[in-house]
Amino acid sequence: MELEEALQAALEGDEAAFRSLYRDVQPRLLRYLRAMVGADADDVASDAWLQIARDLRTFQGDYDRFRGWTTRIARNRAIDHLRKAGRRPGVSLPVEELPEPISVRDTETDALERLSTEQAVALIAGLPRDQAEAVLLRVVVGLDAKEAGRVLGKRAGSVRTAAYRGLRRLAQTLDERPNGSPREGGSEGGR
Repeated sequence: MELEEALQAALEGDEAAFRSLYRDVQPRLLRYLRAMVGADADDVASDAWLQIARDLRTFQGDYDRFRGWTTRIARNRAIDHLRKAGRRPGVSLPVEELPEPISVRDTETDALERLSTEQAVALIAGLPRDQAEAVLLRVVVGLDAKEAGRVLGKRAGSVRTAAYRGLRRLAQTLDERPNGSPREGGSEGGR
């Protein structure tokens, strides 16, 4: 079933269609949440999906907007979780691999092709928060700048700029290291 069709069917109460949407969105959502809340990503994602299922009947829009809507809900749950925990995001690394970038850009290709998944997420998590979230939403979740801006409450141009700066910073970090590999012992970067 095509995802647009699955969305329409899910809005009409079709559980199988909702499962199709879940299977498509969940892996990217988990990668995003792992960079935000670390090992608690599964719990936060579960809370987010409960809200998504409960509020689905109020959703209006196409599949791209649905992905942004689910990501915004997950982000809000992650922020709530971090506030409740009283701590900054941890750097717990996912096992899954990052998907291919949505569009081919020299900076993205240069930065992400040289890294394993764990190293990439550790480096992304080490970026300033606005840059890290922009890179995660654009590259990992696959949202366009407009939808990522809706998730973050920013203009599309601000998201594009933050993502560009984050990717440039990643490329520079890799260029400074021997063989383009991250140093042992975790990530670095300004927060």
